[in-house]
Amino acid sequence: MRNVGRRKNSKIKNIIISYIKNNLKEYTIITIIFLIGLIFGIIFINNAGQTQIDEITSYINDFVNSLKNNIEIDKAGLLKDTLISNFILALGLWFVGSTVIGIPIVYGIIAYRGFCLGYTISSCIATLGTGSGILFTITSLLLQNILFIPCIFGLAVSGIKLYKSIVKDKRKETIKLEITRHTIFCVFILLVLELSAFLEVYGSTNLLQICAKYL
Repeated sequence: MRNVGRRKNSKIKNIIISYIKNNLKEYTIITIIFLIGLIFGIIFINNAGQTQIDEITSYINDFVNSLKNNIEIDKAGLLKDTLISNFILALGLWFVGSTVIGIPIVYGIIAYRGFCLGYTISSCIATLGTGSGILFTITSLLLQNILFIPCIFGLAVSGIKLYKSIVKDKRKETIKLEITRHTIFCVFILLVLELSAFLEVYGSTNLLQICAKYL
């Protein structure tokens, strides 16, 4: 039984490695675009006006104080909102990735997600200080983003591969086959994205409540 399990794990590992190697160029492009967005998010905070900085500081401090005071978080409502948000994101990436003219929009979505992450990290560190800010970002962002970021990268790359396939071979049979593959892949990624929502709400939130006294 152990040998069978090892063979299955080895097969899955080989499939993942082969997939990444075959799509290395696309993943490199997406990673660069994401990092550009992240850097712009950091720069934006560093150049924000005092009024905006005050609003961000007030929001983060209020949130941290609510954690320290053990104010109950509506996890069911938060989970619902996160699940819907991830569903809309996956649906949007699937849709624009299924159209020939949608690839620039895919790039824009990836850049925006990078911007949001950079904005959040920079805001937390600017408000709470380096040590507490890093602790806050790790506990609040790390768990779900271990799944979330690779998922949105995968959705983007799937759309790019679909676009290249359609441009290369415009036969209806080929287009239908590639769109079907793209759709099946996106459904799988959606399931993983929704799992990341549970990690965010029940994992990261609990970690934040535990670490709140150190912030």
